[in-house]
Amino acid sequence: MPSSYSELRAQLATLTTEAFRPELAEIDRLPTLDVARLMNGEDRTVPEAVERQLPAIAAAIDATAARMARGGRLIYMGAGTAGRLGVLDASECPPTFNTDPSQVVGLIAGGPTAMVKAVEGAEDSRELAVEDLTALGLTADDTVVGISASGRTPYAVGAVEHARARGALTIGLACNEDSALAAAAEHGIEVVTGPELLTGSTRLKAGTAQKLVLNMISTLTMIRLGKTYGNLMVDVRASNDKLQARSRRIVALATGAPDEQIETALAAADGEVKNALLMILADIDAPTAAARLTASGGHLRAALHPPTA
Repeated sequence: MPSSYSELRAQLATLTTEAFRPELAEIDRLPTLDVARLMNGEDRTVPEAVERQLPAIAAAIDATAARMARGGRLIYMGAGTAGRLGVLDASECPPTFNTDPSQVVGLIAGGPTAMVKAVEGAEDSRELAVEDLTALGLTADDTVVGISASGRTPYAVGAVEHARARGALTIGLACNEDSALAAAAEHGIEVVTGPELLTGSTRLKAGTAQKLVLNMISTLTMIRLGKTYGNLMVDVRASNDKLQARSRRIVALATGAPDEQIETALAAADGEVKNALLMILADIDAPTAAARLTASGGHLRAALHPPTA
Protein backbone atom coordinates (compact mmCIF):
# COMPACT_ATOMS: atom_id res chain seq x y z
CA MET A 1 0.00 0.00 0.00
CA PRO A 2 1.25 3.55 -0.72
CA SER A 3 3.06 5.30 2.10
CA SER A 4 2.72 8.88 0.92
CA TYR A 5 0.24 11.23 -0.69
CA SER A 6 2.20 11.29 -3.95
CA GLU A 7 2.25 7.50 -4.13
CA LEU A 8 -1.47 7.33 -3.45
CA ARG A 9 -2.19 9.92 -6.14
CA ALA A 10 -0.08 7.98 -8.62
CA GLN A 11 -1.89 4.76 -7.76
CA LEU A 12 -5.35 6.31 -8.11
CA ALA A 13 -4.35 7.64 -11.53
CA THR A 14 -4.02 4.05 -12.76
CA LEU A 15 -7.57 3.06 -11.77
CA THR A 16 -10.31 3.16 -14.40
CA THR A 17 -12.87 4.04 -11.72
CA GLU A 18 -10.92 7.25 -11.04
CA ALA A 19 -10.30 8.27 -14.67
CA PHE A 20 -11.23 11.77 -15.84
CA ARG A 21 -13.43 12.08 -18.93
CA PRO A 22 -12.75 15.37 -20.77
CA GLU A 23 -15.86 14.97 -22.93
CA LEU A 24 -17.99 15.37 -19.81
CA ALA A 25 -16.16 18.39 -18.44
CA GLU A 26 -19.08 20.74 -19.11
CA ILE A 27 -22.08 18.60 -18.18
CA ASP A 28 -23.05 21.16 -15.55
CA ARG A 29 -23.90 23.51 -18.42
CA LEU A 30 -26.25 21.04 -20.13
CA PRO A 31 -30.04 20.89 -19.67
CA THR A 32 -31.07 18.50 -16.90
CA LEU A 33 -32.76 16.11 -19.33
CA ASP A 34 -29.57 15.81 -21.37
CA VAL A 35 -27.52 15.00 -18.27
CA ALA A 36 -30.14 12.47 -17.21
CA ARG A 37 -29.87 10.80 -20.62
CA LEU A 38 -26.10 10.69 -20.31
CA MET A 39 -26.31 9.13 -16.86
CA ASN A 40 -28.93 6.62 -17.96
CA GLY A 41 -26.72 5.61 -20.88
CA GLU A 42 -23.82 5.06 -18.50
CA ASP A 43 -25.97 2.93 -16.20
CA ARG A 44 -27.02 0.65 -19.08
CA THR A 45 -23.42 -0.53 -19.42
CA VAL A 46 -23.33 -1.97 -15.89
CA PRO A 47 -25.26 -5.22 -16.49
CA GLU A 48 -22.95 -5.99 -19.42
CA ALA A 49 -19.93 -5.58 -17.16
CA VAL A 50 -21.54 -7.92 -14.62
CA GLU A 51 -22.33 -10.44 -17.36
CA ARG A 52 -18.64 -10.78 -18.20
CA GLN A 53 -18.02 -11.97 -14.65
CA LEU A 54 -20.91 -14.47 -14.37
CA PRO A 55 -18.70 -17.60 -14.39
CA ALA A 56 -16.61 -16.22 -11.52
CA ILE A 57 -19.75 -15.12 -9.66
CA ALA A 58 -21.40 -18.53 -10.05
CA ALA A 59 -18.29 -20.36 -8.81
CA ALA A 60 -18.15 -18.10 -5.76
CA ILE A 61 -21.84 -18.69 -5.02
CA ASP A 62 -21.53 -22.48 -5.20
CA ALA A 63 -18.57 -22.38 -2.83
CA THR A 64 -20.45 -20.06 -0.46
CA ALA A 65 -23.53 -22.28 -0.41
CA ALA A 66 -21.41 -25.33 0.42
CA ARG A 67 -19.91 -23.54 3.44
CA MET A 68 -23.25 -22.20 4.62
CA ALA A 69 -24.86 -25.63 4.29
CA ARG A 70 -22.55 -26.82 7.04
CA GLY A 71 -23.28 -23.90 9.31
CA GLY A 72 -21.02 -21.15 8.04
CA ARG A 73 -21.89 -17.48 7.74
CA LEU A 74 -21.78 -15.02 4.85
CA ILE A 75 -19.86 -11.91 5.92
CA TYR A 76 -19.64 -8.76 3.81
CA MET A 77 -16.86 -6.27 4.55
CA GLY A 78 -16.16 -2.90 3.00
CA ALA A 79 -15.72 0.82 3.58
CA GLY A 80 -17.91 3.73 2.53
CA THR A 81 -20.43 2.95 -0.20
CA ALA A 82 -19.13 -0.61 -0.57
CA GLY A 83 -19.60 -1.27 3.13
CA ARG A 84 -23.07 0.27 3.14
CA LEU A 85 -24.13 -1.97 0.25
CA GLY A 86 -22.91 -5.02 2.15
CA VAL A 87 -24.85 -4.00 5.25
CA LEU A 88 -27.94 -3.38 3.11
CA ASP A 89 -27.80 -6.81 1.47
CA ALA A 90 -27.22 -8.55 4.80
CA SER A 91 -30.09 -6.71 6.49
CA GLU A 92 -32.54 -7.81 3.79
CA CYS A 93 -31.86 -11.54 4.23
CA PRO A 94 -33.83 -12.14 7.49
CA PRO A 95 -37.18 -10.80 6.19
CA THR A 96 -36.70 -12.29 2.72
CA PHE A 97 -35.28 -15.71 3.57
CA ASN A 98 -36.01 -16.09 7.28
CA THR A 99 -32.30 -16.28 8.07
CA ASP A 100 -31.02 -15.63 11.55
CA PRO A 101 -29.48 -12.11 11.71
CA SER A 102 -26.14 -13.72 12.55
CA GLN A 103 -26.15 -15.88 9.40
CA VAL A 104 -25.55 -13.06 6.89
CA VAL A 105 -23.54 -10.19 8.36
CA GLY A 106 -22.51 -6.81 6.98
CA LEU A 107 -19.48 -5.08 8.51
CA ILE A 108 -18.53 -1.53 7.53
CA ALA A 109 -15.21 0.07 8.39
CA GLY A 110 -15.81 2.33 11.37
CA GLY A 111 -18.90 0.48 12.60
CA PRO A 112 -22.59 1.53 12.45
CA THR A 113 -21.71 5.23 12.67
CA ALA A 114 -20.05 4.95 9.26
CA MET A 115 -23.41 4.13 7.66
CA VAL A 116 -24.31 7.81 7.76
CA LYS A 117 -21.05 9.62 8.55
CA ALA A 118 -17.46 9.06 7.44
CA VAL A 119 -15.20 7.65 10.15
CA GLU A 120 -11.71 9.12 9.90
CA GLY A 121 -9.08 6.62 8.76
CA ALA A 122 -11.29 3.53 9.13
CA GLU A 123 -10.99 2.38 5.52
CA ASP A 124 -7.19 2.60 5.67
CA SER A 125 -6.88 0.14 8.54
CA ARG A 126 -6.14 -3.53 7.92
CA GLU A 127 -5.92 -3.95 11.68
CA LEU A 128 -9.51 -2.80 12.11
CA ALA A 129 -10.66 -5.50 9.71
CA VAL A 130 -8.81 -8.13 11.73
CA GLU A 131 -10.34 -6.81 14.95
CA ASP A 132 -13.84 -6.91 13.46
CA LEU A 133 -13.43 -10.51 12.28
CA THR A 134 -11.91 -11.57 15.58
CA ALA A 135 -14.85 -10.05 17.46
CA LEU A 136 -17.18 -11.98 15.17
CA GLY A 137 -15.44 -15.27 15.97
CA LEU A 138 -14.43 -16.12 12.39
CA THR A 139 -14.42 -19.85 11.55
CA ALA A 140 -13.21 -21.90 8.59
CA ASP A 141 -16.83 -22.51 7.57
CA ASP A 142 -17.47 -18.79 7.05
CA THR A 143 -17.33 -16.86 3.78
CA VAL A 144 -15.85 -13.35 3.78
CA VAL A 145 -16.65 -11.04 0.88
CA GLY A 146 -14.36 -8.02 0.63
CA ILE A 147 -15.99 -5.20 -1.35
CA SER A 148 -14.08 -2.28 -2.82
CA ALA A 149 -14.60 -0.33 -6.04
CA SER A 150 -10.90 0.49 -6.33
CA GLY A 151 -9.87 -2.99 -5.24
CA ARG A 152 -7.18 -1.51 -3.02
CA THR A 153 -9.04 -0.44 0.14
CA PRO A 154 -6.90 -1.69 3.07
CA TYR A 155 -9.91 -2.61 5.23
CA ALA A 156 -11.35 -4.91 2.53
CA VAL A 157 -8.01 -6.35 1.46
CA GLY A 158 -6.97 -6.91 5.07
CA ALA A 159 -10.24 -8.68 5.81
CA VAL A 160 -9.79 -11.09 2.92
CA GLU A 161 -6.14 -11.78 3.70
CA HIS A 162 -6.89 -12.49 7.36
CA ALA A 163 -9.90 -14.67 6.57
CA ARG A 164 -8.06 -16.71 3.95
CA ALA A 165 -5.13 -17.30 6.28
CA ARG A 166 -7.58 -18.84 8.74
CA GLY A 167 -9.18 -21.16 6.24
CA ALA A 168 -12.38 -19.22 5.55
CA LEU A 169 -13.70 -18.93 2.00
CA THR A 170 -12.83 -15.53 0.53
CA ILE A 171 -14.36 -13.48 -2.28
CA GLY A 172 -12.93 -10.19 -3.54
CA LEU A 173 -15.39 -7.91 -5.37
CA ALA A 174 -13.73 -4.99 -7.14
CA CYS A 175 -14.39 -2.73 -10.13
CA ASN A 176 -10.85 -2.51 -11.52
CA GLU A 177 -8.69 -5.11 -13.24
CA ASP A 178 -5.63 -6.63 -11.58
CA SER A 179 -6.80 -5.50 -8.16
CA ALA A 180 -5.07 -6.36 -4.90
CA LEU A 181 -8.43 -7.42 -3.49
CA ALA A 182 -9.20 -9.99 -6.18
CA ALA A 183 -5.63 -11.29 -6.02
CA ALA A 184 -5.89 -11.79 -2.27
CA ALA A 185 -9.14 -13.75 -2.48
CA GLU A 186 -9.79 -17.34 -3.46
CA HIS A 187 -12.56 -16.08 -5.74
CA GLY A 188 -11.81 -12.77 -7.43
CA ILE A 189 -14.66 -10.91 -9.14
CA GLU A 190 -13.64 -7.80 -11.07
CA VAL A 191 -16.62 -5.99 -12.62
CA VAL A 192 -14.93 -3.27 -14.65
CA THR A 193 -17.48 -0.48 -15.06
CA GLY A 194 -15.07 2.19 -16.30
CA PRO A 195 -14.83 5.90 -15.49
CA GLU A 196 -17.76 7.49 -13.69
CA LEU A 197 -19.98 10.34 -14.90
CA LEU A 198 -18.60 12.33 -11.96
CA THR A 199 -14.89 11.62 -11.71
CA GLY A 200 -14.17 9.15 -8.93
CA SER A 201 -17.76 8.98 -7.65
CA THR A 202 -17.87 5.21 -7.32
CA ARG A 203 -21.29 5.22 -5.68
CA LEU A 204 -22.56 5.46 -9.29
CA LYS A 205 -21.74 2.70 -11.82
CA ALA A 206 -19.38 0.85 -9.51
CA GLY A 207 -21.92 0.97 -6.69
CA THR A 208 -24.66 -0.28 -8.99
CA ALA A 209 -22.45 -3.15 -10.12
CA GLN A 210 -21.65 -4.09 -6.53
CA LYS A 211 -25.37 -4.08 -5.66
CA LEU A 212 -26.15 -6.36 -8.61
CA VAL A 213 -23.43 -8.83 -7.65
CA LEU A 214 -24.40 -8.84 -3.97
CA ASN A 215 -28.01 -9.46 -5.03
CA MET A 216 -26.77 -12.52 -6.92
CA ILE A 217 -24.55 -13.79 -4.11
CA SER A 218 -27.25 -13.68 -1.44
CA THR A 219 -30.22 -14.66 -3.60
CA LEU A 220 -28.60 -17.54 -5.47
CA THR A 221 -26.94 -18.84 -2.31
CA MET A 222 -30.34 -18.94 -0.62
CA ILE A 223 -31.82 -20.73 -3.64
CA ARG A 224 -29.07 -23.34 -3.37
CA LEU A 225 -29.84 -23.68 0.37
CA GLY A 226 -33.50 -24.45 -0.32
CA LYS A 227 -34.89 -21.10 0.77
CA THR A 228 -37.11 -20.95 -2.31
CA TYR A 229 -39.53 -23.23 -4.16
CA GLY A 230 -39.22 -22.35 -7.81
CA ASN A 231 -39.25 -18.56 -7.80
CA LEU A 232 -41.34 -18.32 -4.63
CA MET A 233 -39.87 -17.08 -1.33
CA VAL A 234 -41.11 -19.92 0.81
CA ASP A 235 -38.97 -18.93 3.79
CA VAL A 236 -40.31 -15.37 3.90
CA ARG A 237 -40.81 -14.11 7.46
CA ALA A 238 -44.34 -12.71 7.87
CA SER A 239 -43.42 -9.89 10.25
CA ASN A 240 -46.02 -7.36 9.06
CA ASP A 241 -49.39 -7.19 7.30
CA LYS A 242 -47.84 -6.97 3.83
CA LEU A 243 -45.70 -10.06 4.39
CA GLN A 244 -48.61 -11.97 5.90
CA ALA A 245 -50.60 -11.26 2.75
CA ARG A 246 -47.61 -12.30 0.66
CA SER A 247 -47.36 -15.56 2.62
CA ARG A 248 -50.95 -16.44 1.81
CA ARG A 249 -50.39 -15.56 -1.86
CA ILE A 250 -47.26 -17.72 -2.06
CA VAL A 251 -49.14 -20.72 -0.69
CA ALA A 252 -51.98 -20.07 -3.13
CA LEU A 253 -49.64 -19.77 -6.11
CA ALA A 254 -47.78 -22.97 -5.23
CA THR A 255 -50.79 -25.11 -4.37
CA GLY A 256 -53.92 -23.64 -5.94
CA ALA A 257 -55.67 -24.46 -2.65
CA PRO A 258 -58.77 -22.54 -1.52
CA ASP A 259 -58.41 -19.73 1.02
CA GLU A 260 -59.88 -21.74 3.88
CA GLN A 261 -57.39 -24.57 3.43
CA ILE A 262 -54.51 -22.10 3.20
CA GLU A 263 -55.52 -20.34 6.42
CA THR A 264 -55.88 -23.67 8.23
CA ALA A 265 -52.46 -24.88 7.06
CA LEU A 266 -50.70 -21.62 7.94
CA ALA A 267 -52.29 -21.61 11.39
CA ALA A 268 -51.21 -25.21 12.03
CA ALA A 269 -47.71 -24.40 10.79
CA ASP A 270 -47.41 -21.28 13.02
CA GLY A 271 -47.22 -19.11 9.92
CA GLU A 272 -44.29 -21.00 8.34
CA VAL A 273 -44.97 -20.88 4.60
CA LYS A 274 -42.74 -23.82 3.68
CA ASN A 275 -44.40 -26.07 6.25
CA ALA A 276 -47.88 -25.05 5.14
CA LEU A 277 -46.97 -25.73 1.52
CA LEU A 278 -45.70 -29.21 2.33
CA MET A 279 -48.82 -29.99 4.38
CA ILE A 280 -51.07 -29.12 1.45
CA LEU A 281 -48.99 -30.58 -1.38
CA ALA A 282 -48.20 -33.85 0.41
CA ASP A 283 -51.51 -34.04 2.33
CA ILE A 284 -49.78 -34.49 5.69
CA ASP A 285 -50.13 -32.91 9.12
CA ALA A 286 -47.94 -30.23 10.66
CA PRO A 287 -45.65 -32.48 12.76
CA THR A 288 -44.99 -34.76 9.78
CA ALA A 289 -44.22 -31.77 7.57
CA ALA A 290 -41.81 -30.38 10.14
CA ALA A 291 -40.05 -33.74 10.46
CA ARG A 292 -39.69 -34.10 6.70
CA LEU A 293 -38.25 -30.62 6.32
CA THR A 294 -35.76 -31.29 9.09
CA ALA A 295 -34.70 -34.51 7.40
CA SER A 296 -34.30 -32.76 4.02
CA GLY A 297 -32.26 -29.89 5.43
CA GLY A 298 -35.08 -27.47 4.69
CA HIS A 299 -35.33 -28.31 0.97
CA LEU A 300 -39.02 -28.45 0.08
CA ARG A 301 -38.61 -30.42 -3.15
CA ALA A 302 -36.68 -33.13 -1.32
CA ALA A 303 -39.25 -33.18 1.49
CA LEU A 304 -42.03 -33.70 -1.06
CA HIS A 305 -40.36 -36.89 -2.24
CA PRO A 306 -38.54 -38.40 0.76
CA PRO A 307 -36.48 -41.56 0.18
CA THR A 308 -38.37 -44.75 0.89
CA ALA A 309 -37.06 -47.11 3.56
